[in-house]
Amino acid sequence: MTGKISASMMCADTLNLLYDIRTLERMGVEYLHMDIMDGCFVPNYTLGTDFVRRVIELARIPVDIHLMVERPEDKLEWFTFAEDDYVSFHYEATCHTHRAIQKIKARGAKAMLALCPATPLYVLEDVAGELDGVLVMTVNPGFAGQKLVEQTLEKVKRVREKYPGIEIEVDGNVSFDNAIKMRAAGADIFVAGSSSIFSGGSLEDNIAKLRDCIV
Repeated sequence: MTGKISASMMCADTLNLLYDIRTLERMGVEYLHMDIMDGCFVPNYTLGTDFVRRVIELARIPVDIHLMVERPEDKLEWFTFAEDDYVSFHYEATCHTHRAIQKIKARGAKAMLALCPATPLYVLEDVAGELDGVLVMTVNPGFAGQKLVEQTLEKVKRVREKYPGIEIEVDGNVSFDNAIKMRAAGADIFVAGSSSIFSGGSLEDNIAKLRDCIV
């Protein structure tokens, strides 16, 4: 099975949003990645609920919502999910990890637990059977344009070895070169932003180039 692309919508051209969405659809991109930041869990604010709602209305691609917010289980009602959508949240953002997973599934989406570069893998032990995927952050969350934390490639390998049946998403400096390394380590879904498909030039050409890196 080839790798999948999740296009980072915080890097899209907001003045030409519909054009970008239709291009992503035409090129077979599998997910639209939505970074939701509250200024508390991470020192930044992105995408607003109205923006996410509008993208969901316009798009025919499942969404991949990444909650970088405190108490994510209390904020799921901000969004509407479909059965193919992913929702990820960070282990450190709640003391009720299992409850958050249950609430995501009750709202019809698939649940991912997000791991920062320094989050230990043992946090997966008691919930892995409930998860549909693991999001391995390959940079520290909060800002686009950061450099890969090299140790996270080993983390992807360890997740793949310990949980061979789980889907692994990688997020952070997914450049064309890094995507090859991430794929070799065992990643399945690649959050593509300013390091690859939105790095300038033709969006179509960049998607095709990334696709060649993750076969």
